[in-house]
Amino acid sequence: MRLWSLHPAHLDQKGLVAWWREGLLAQAVLAGRTKGYTRHPQLERFRATADPVAAIGAHLGHVAREATVRGYRFDAARILVSEPPEAVLDGALALPPIEVTTGQLAFEWSHLGTKLAVRGPGRWAAGPVAHPGFVVVPGPIATWERP
Repeated sequence: MRLWSLHPAHLDQKGLVAWWREGLLAQAVLAGRTKGYTRHPQLERFRATADPVAAIGAHLGHVAREATVRGYRFDAARILVSEPPEAVLDGALALPPIEVTTGQLAFEWSHLGTKLAVRGPGRWAAGPVAHPGFVVVPGPIATWERP
């Protein structure tokens, strides 16, 4: 499971579809709808929020919006708790952003670069931008990451 801290625009089609599927699985785990992956380390940052299901919902909402921009059809109705579209457009998000460290962002950027070097290097060349649901703070790679 990879729930990126990077902006969804960085991913190619294959990566964006995988992110959507894995995000829906994460949502099921956080909502208590499945018994698998309950201890997956990438869920720690969502569990640390006041409302983990809403946090993953907001995360998935940005992935769904990127898919729509590209003309893909992701069923956003599958998001259990999502932010109202007007909140996203106004920049008045109902949920506080989740912190991601500079070290984690750099690690993910390198990891994605390895994948996209083969599949689609154009998306990787611009430089890392964080997912809109995250705020970048100084620090090392996340403790839950497995480099």
